[in-house]
Amino acid sequence: IKAAKEHTIPGDLNEVLENKVMETVLDLYHVSVSVLETMCLGDTDSEGIVSKSVSSHSDLIPGVYEGGLKIWECTFDLMDYFSEAEIQFTNKTVLDLGCGAGLLGIVALKGKAERVHFQDYNSTVIEEITLPNVVANCVNEGTSGKDRNASKPPAKRPKKAEGSPDVLTKCRFFSGEWSEVSQLLLSSNKPFSKYDIILTSETIYNPDYYSALHDTLAQLLDKNGHVYLASKVHYFGVGGGIYLFQKFIEERNVFRTSIIKTIDQGLQRCIMEMAFKDSS
Repeated sequence: IKAAKEHTIPGDLNEVLENKVMETVLDLYHVSVSVLETMCLGDTDSEGIVSKSVSSHSDLIPGVYEGGLKIWECTFDLMDYFSEAEIQFTNKTVLDLGCGAGLLGIVALKGKAERVHFQDYNSTVIEEITLPNVVANCVNEGTSGKDRNASKPPAKRPKKAEGSPDVLTKCRFFSGEWSEVSQLLLSSNKPFSKYDIILTSETIYNPDYYSALHDTLAQLLDKNGHVYLASKVHYFGVGGGIYLFQKFIEERNVFRTSIIKTIDQGLQRCIMEMAFKDSS
């Protein structure tokens, strides 16, 4: 079992961006993973997941590395859906579960969410990717955001984190297994209120994890909250997929589910919405 850990945000935000090379996708900054891989091939990555992922040519090593170094395509499906459906994040409490790069949580932050928490299985992902991405996209708002559409942002972000870091007071960052993270949140002496919105993308590839995911959603979602889950219809080689998960959820009889969008380009993908059966 991978114990849960809360990651503190360094006082000096420039430390977070130090030696990070940034790329952009859909007007958001994200750490260049190819550069990170080159830099972490020594011993700088405490979990060793970067070198293990590179040496095994694998995006998943169950129980060791769960894919957080890569931005998976369903993340973009969910981001498109937010704008199409005009999902409102204003004043909401949001959890980006299995966050990886944290782009979904960053979109919620930019949408004026009141609080956004980020969780990934691997602590390396939180420290080397998620936290730098949040800082790069949200703390420098004042400097780079204005002209973002006028000119393409530079590939390498300026070393200085300028502007107000107030947005970071809305954020908390966690690594570890889902059941452990929910236990940490629910038993913490820090005030905790359940989430209005839980966002999760490409987290249902392995049916062995369905029970833990279901229980985590049931424990952490507000009684009138919504889960937006993006997934491929079927994950070849690992056996999971959207209809298998939907059947699992329905058998548990806690949530109602609906497939709210299907994407047919490439491998078929879906977005599913979940809410408690007895919610308004």
